[in-house]
Amino acid sequence: MHNEIARRGFLRIAAAGLAAPAGAALAGQAKLAGTRAASKPAKAAIPAPSAEKLTAYELDHQVWVRWYNLPLTTYRAHPTQKYPWFYPLTGPASGVSLTSESSLPWPHHRSVFFGCDKLNGGNYWQGAVSEGQIVSTGLKLGECTPQSAEILDHCEWRKPGEPAIIVDDRRFVIEVPRPEIRWIDARITLTAVQDITITKTNHSLFSVRAAEDITPSGGGHLVNSEGQSGEKDTFGKPAAWCTFYGKRKGLPEDIVEGIALVDHPANPWKNCPWFTRDYGFISPTPFNFIDKPWQLPAGKSIALRYHVVMYAGTPRDAGLAELYKAFAEE
Repeated sequence: MHNEIARRGFLRIAAAGLAAPAGAALAGQAKLAGTRAASKPAKAAIPAPSAEKLTAYELDHQVWVRWYNLPLTTYRAHPTQKYPWFYPLTGPASGVSLTSESSLPWPHHRSVFFGCDKLNGGNYWQGAVSEGQIVSTGLKLGECTPQSAEILDHCEWRKPGEPAIIVDDRRFVIEVPRPEIRWIDARITLTAVQDITITKTNHSLFSVRAAEDITPSGGGHLVNSEGQSGEKDTFGKPAAWCTFYGKRKGLPEDIVEGIALVDHPANPWKNCPWFTRDYGFISPTPFNFIDKPWQLPAGKSIALRYHVVMYAGTPRDAGLAELYKAFAEE
């Protein structure tokens, strides 16, 4: 199942000639030249033969995913948290995170996360755990290969001491199909345990909080699949994907990287408008634009799918338009 999902379509694009040749490796950091990036760091940066290519392991309610023994991402799911999230999501050329785990003006944004406010009167997005919490209760590491790792989790949406009102089953596949691209394929099935009502809120579902240096506020760029740019032109507009990209700051090389969030066309909200902010937030957020409360009866489920793509170069260099076409066909 993993190979069918993670490789079908996206790898057709890689095989079709989008892949760039590997450049010379640096110890722990790839030197970018156009869209060329190193496939692995220097041997001196690999302390153990078992650490070559992609490796993953679970430790203390977290799953660590590494590429040639350098951090790629970590799924953080400790049961004391507000909700699980991914951090860091390192750039393929810099090795520096493309997301912010917490920063102003909204420090509750956690890199790449999934939640919702104004759900049956609770808050599963921000605030105290007592207002609502998404608790990981079934974290495990699934199938792993030298190019990919599967993370499985079962989560309960509830307030402390109360029964769950929603459960979700999530499957993430982290993959490195070529040196300058890495992605997370996210599949989440939400099932209502009780009748669910969500009132209008801008705090909902799958979201990315980008590192400041690749955002418009930090000198970078925000663009969407329709060619619109910046918060003013992308906010509230339907799009297949949105992305931040820009020159990484504080690095010795002129490295350009980006992160894109892709909304699958089979998700329940067709042509979903996006909530965007120049300071670094993007999310296809349906509930900010509803006229009446959205409801999910007890026992009913919805399936959601997203892609998070970390890439070297610009969106054109990464072939985001072509990647989306393949993703949409799956």
